[in-house]
Amino acid sequence: MKSAEPHVNRRDFFGWSVGSLAAMASLSGCVGVGYRILGDGHQAPKQHFSVSLAQWSLHRTLQSGKMSNLDFPRVTREVYGLGAVEYVNSFFKDKANDTAYLTDLKKRCADHDIQSLLIMCDGEGRLGDPDASARSQAVKNHHRWVDAAKFLGCHSIRVNAASAGSYEEQMKLAADGLASLTEYGAAQGLNVIVENHGGLSSNGAWLAGVMKMVDQPRCGTLPDFGNFNLGGGKSYDRYLGVEQLMPFAKAVSAKSHAFDEKGNETATDYKKMMKIVMDAGYRGFVGIEFEGGGDEKAGILATRDLLYRINSEYSTSS
Repeated sequence: MKSAEPHVNRRDFFGWSVGSLAAMASLSGCVGVGYRILGDGHQAPKQHFSVSLAQWSLHRTLQSGKMSNLDFPRVTREVYGLGAVEYVNSFFKDKANDTAYLTDLKKRCADHDIQSLLIMCDGEGRLGDPDASARSQAVKNHHRWVDAAKFLGCHSIRVNAASAGSYEEQMKLAADGLASLTEYGAAQGLNVIVENHGGLSSNGAWLAGVMKMVDQPRCGTLPDFGNFNLGGGKSYDRYLGVEQLMPFAKAVSAKSHAFDEKGNETATDYKKMMKIVMDAGYRGFVGIEFEGGGDEKAGILATRDLLYRINSEYSTSS
């Protein structure tokens, strides 16, 4: 695993002006030839936390074919001024074992001074499946992503803890699958981290309990600010949930959907949420994950600028 306080290259943060969403929406698109480098050239303040870009923020652009996974490092640097990325396996699903492809991706990261942090893994089976054979197969399905993450220089793969049964049964089953996968990851110096991602995994107390049951330093969490939908119209308190998951966090996901005229996220009090993150002693990367229905570029920029503003406020008060 890389340090919990990763080195931040001075180029990771440009001095971005906080503009209105209307102004950001008027900027040129981020796909195709001629990416625009944004920013006013001034240096950002001292960073109390680092900012990365989660690939899902651009899922519509990627799914439309206007941008490929191999473009992601360049877009992250040139369009958003960020120096670290979080991949989603669905955008290179058949490339986990393709050394030539991964070598190309790694070179593009190096060319643009991009750090690969993690791969978010979906669609590989339930790690807490009640059927032992299916659970074992799900663990094996994730092995290739551990291998790919190691090749790219990531510190973790992000997985899901889906299961079935009672509260206690699901905790035991998820812990069993995670422990097995973590053993494989730990042998390669990789972490296996779990996101609150629906069902019982969106119950902060339950997922924290799973972490305690696994009791392996290479197994941790990726608290997401917005994924606290328990199903059936019920939701878990997002602030309580993040607070419960932060003791095990090896990454943080800044989920965003919409912003008001002052640049604040409308569903999450980012200042309150980031205080929870900071109070837990976390000083790693906070990944932008814009999931709103509007323009992806404008949403990513708005999330980035909000995080920069909060960081600046920490700098002023510290």
